Amino acid sequence: MMERYKILFEGGEGELTEKKSRFIATTRPVESEEEAVAFIDEMKKKYWDARHNCSAYVIGERGQVQRCSDDGEPAQTAGRPMLDVLLGAEVKNICVVVTRYFGGTLLGTGGLVRAYSGAVQEGLKNSVIVEKCPGVELKIHTDYNGIGKIQYILGQRGIATLSSEYTDKVMLEVLVPAAQQGELTAQSQYSASNITKPLNIKYKDRQGVLYTLNNQDLTAKVASDNRSCDFSDVDGVYEIPAKVTFKGKEYVVQDGDIMHFRFNV
Repeated sequence: MMERYKILFEGGEGELTEKKSRFIATTRPVESEEEAVAFIDEMKKKYWDARHNCSAYVIGERGQVQRCSDDGEPAQTAGRPMLDVLLGAEVKNICVVVTRYFGGTLLGTGGLVRAYSGAVQEGLKNSVIVEKCPGVELKIHTDYNGIGKIQYILGQRGIATLSSEYTDKVMLEVLVPAAQQGELTAQSQYSASNITKPLNIKYKDRQGVLYTLNNQDLTAKVASDNRSCDFSDVDGVYEIPAKVTFKGKEYVVQDGDIMHFRFNV
């Protein structure tokens, strides 16, 4: 899948006159050949009294499908120049029809090429072209201290917020370019209060029991390495508490049923 490519988002119409001949270009977003052919037929019915309805289209993120038609004009004087303009603009999923009302004067090969190319350019000027890139929906969970920093990061990257939910914590649903997913995920794992300190903190209580504290969800787990704990003041059994307090914050202990036993060595 291509990282970025341009597509026609909204069609438009442009016109120019060359020696009394009118050239009307109409663009339309299409995603298949069937849609392109249907659009061309629609324009031929709309401009049924015109001398020619020449067409060109490019479909697919890599422009895999490319077709053009001179519709009775001399070969290579209409459809091909029109297609070249689309390819030069690097626009995909687009079909353009240029309708010609003959003004009574022959334009010659060069004149036809310039007229049909110019008409397509006028049509593109009046169309809406956007850049498309693969994206993923992400949910970001944070607290009220961290939301400001995360919104700043999203704003810097021009990332759209699809929805938000404010309860005891904050949840944002965002649409992220696939290429930025990993970097944004790493950045958004830290709230504003956690920017200067790691997500996980090692903490020992008075008895020397080692905990791993999580600043994001305010939980604590008994660390796996507690060989340095001093239980000299504990008689027999020490029960891990339900909560521990560190720098004014309470952390809910996840493994609250773990017991530490002291043996005389």
